[in-house]
Amino acid sequence: MAQVVFSSWGRNIIDNRKGGEVTEATFRLPVAHDGEHPMAAFMGWDGFIVFDGSVDIPAMAAEYMQRVQTLYCCGKCTPGKKGTKVLADLLAAVLDGNATESDLDTVADLKELLTNCKCTLCQSSTIPVMDAVQYYRDEFVARINGGKPQRGEHRYIHKYTAPCQDKCPAHIDIPAYIEAIKDYRFDESLAVIRDNMPLPSVCGRVCPHPCETACRRKNVDEPISIMVLKRSASDYEWQHQATPPMQPKPRRNKTVAIVGAGPAGLAAAYYLALEGYPCTIYEALPEGYGGGMIAVGIPAYRMPRHILQRDIDIIAAMGVEIIYDTRIGKDISLAELKEKFDAVLLAPGAHRSKPMGVEGEDAGYKGFLKGGIDFLREAYMGKPTGMGKRVVVVGGGNTAIDCVRVALREGAEASYLVYRRSRKEMPADVWEVDGADEEGVQFEFQVLPTKVLADESGQITGVECVRMALGEPDASGRRRPEPMAGSEFVIECDTVIPAIGQDPDLSFIPADSGIDITKWNTVVTKYVPLKGADGKGLKDGMGNELARTLITDLDGVFASGDAEIGPLTVVACIGNAHRAARVIQRWLEEGKAYITDEELLEDILSYLPVYDKNEQVPWLDSAARPHQVEIHGKERASKGNYQEVELGFANKKAVKEAERCLRCYRMAMAAV
Repeated sequence: MAQVVFSSWGRNIIDNRKGGEVTEATFRLPVAHDGEHPMAAFMGWDGFIVFDGSVDIPAMAAEYMQRVQTLYCCGKCTPGKKGTKVLADLLAAVLDGNATESDLDTVADLKELLTNCKCTLCQSSTIPVMDAVQYYRDEFVARINGGKPQRGEHRYIHKYTAPCQDKCPAHIDIPAYIEAIKDYRFDESLAVIRDNMPLPSVCGRVCPHPCETACRRKNVDEPISIMVLKRSASDYEWQHQATPPMQPKPRRNKTVAIVGAGPAGLAAAYYLALEGYPCTIYEALPEGYGGGMIAVGIPAYRMPRHILQRDIDIIAAMGVEIIYDTRIGKDISLAELKEKFDAVLLAPGAHRSKPMGVEGEDAGYKGFLKGGIDFLREAYMGKPTGMGKRVVVVGGGNTAIDCVRVALREGAEASYLVYRRSRKEMPADVWEVDGADEEGVQFEFQVLPTKVLADESGQITGVECVRMALGEPDASGRRRPEPMAGSEFVIECDTVIPAIGQDPDLSFIPADSGIDITKWNTVVTKYVPLKGADGKGLKDGMGNELARTLITDLDGVFASGDAEIGPLTVVACIGNAHRAARVIQRWLEEGKAYITDEELLEDILSYLPVYDKNEQVPWLDSAARPHQVEIHGKERASKGNYQEVELGFANKKAVKEAERCLRCYRMAMAAV
């Protein structure tokens, strides 16, 4: 519980300024923004919160509106351009004693005027200012009459964001790139995307687009098709044979080694190379298989290889060297990398499959494959997979879905997916499950494999299973599956592929290196100890501490991607790696690994969070979300057919979809 002096956040007024019984409130804010300096006040799109009574509220409100007006008001509409200027000047006049008390009454009129703005930045910025004038009016009047400001020395830090941008792990400026598409400026859209996403073709196709879960448009009708619009901007460039405009800064004399050419390694290399730092990536796979899990873990019908390779070639052109077929710990040691380079980033990806833990999986039966990741890799590389004609894949994630769909393309006559929970509770993306369903995959939901069966020759003949009933929710929030007595049955098959998860292979890190490994097989990195009012550390939705610096306990060695946050998504790895690149740059230039005030506030906002699913969003007309062109029918999964299934938007459709965006910018400011 947070002890507050005053709060108008969420339109819920808490006022403890007069003493008496103190009203407590729960706010998802740390007690100290950097683990050391107290959070004194917070001002944003839904009001303001005061923790420290010495904060000068008139000064904070004036500074808030000044930053909105000078830094972020786009000036594309008259109410926003002129209204924010008038309001900023009025608040400045209050501080200088050059206003009158009646001037304060015009704030409400200005707030009403700004409801007619083109976007929501200027609209939402008036909310905390209006609240401040209304509930701290005496302090504003005192300043008008020449009163001295309240005591207390505070500095202000701010962050410009949007609900979708906040939810995106890479924090792409989504409204800006959508706005550019709306104006037919596909090149400018792509430039905005690349500021935070160096693999736009990839994340325009395979991203699970968590941003769309925080799209305010869905409070009206349906979320904007953010991912496909990203693809539209990216495809426009290569379809028109345009040369990417990025140019790296002059070459510097400090170098960086990166372990792994997956999304994290490539992203970190791209941003460091743009700053002039020569980067060398060491990749265990042979040449032609850059991209890590994107290349060998995501099938070509979802991510065409020539398009992936183009993104990689663009990164290499920035001055990044990729050395293939080189395994760290075998061909070159971590100690040698540390000696040879000024900084080392560990981003090996998660290529090791987890075991199922059922009877018979370790018996060496013919047809029991090592894991889903291995199966996908060997299928893509054209190696024998060991797959037969009747395939059972165990798991419920995207890798499991990819396996059952690839099995059909590799010639399976029957492809089964076995999952112990219901379809609704599958972690796989809904559209991927729908795609597998359309292609003829057979699903066995609420089923748990208990034993792998084989004949005398050691050939798998089936999987013994038991049906499950869903009980009470477990720690994940999903209902716990429990075996049903007497429900045992057998699925006849000749191939079993476990696809229940994967881990990074960190065996190349020596035990005496000084680098710690967690029980989840991830690299331990340092972080800023952000704590809530209850004294507990703040963590993101994945259980990771906020405000991580990504440096290990071994100076000069950093970690990123799956090896640092655990096996997640491409976009999560890229967002993590972009921060790693910035921290590495500071390490190389200043000798310190730290994260900035803006990055801290970025993490804090993601915890707050920015999107409110219960917000009543006003809009005149509803407009349906368009769907990208897609190849339909079971024949798309015929043997050897890896042609892309989803084909994106035509440019006209992309522009029309971009017009649905509400441009939901917000600005937050903290007094520290």
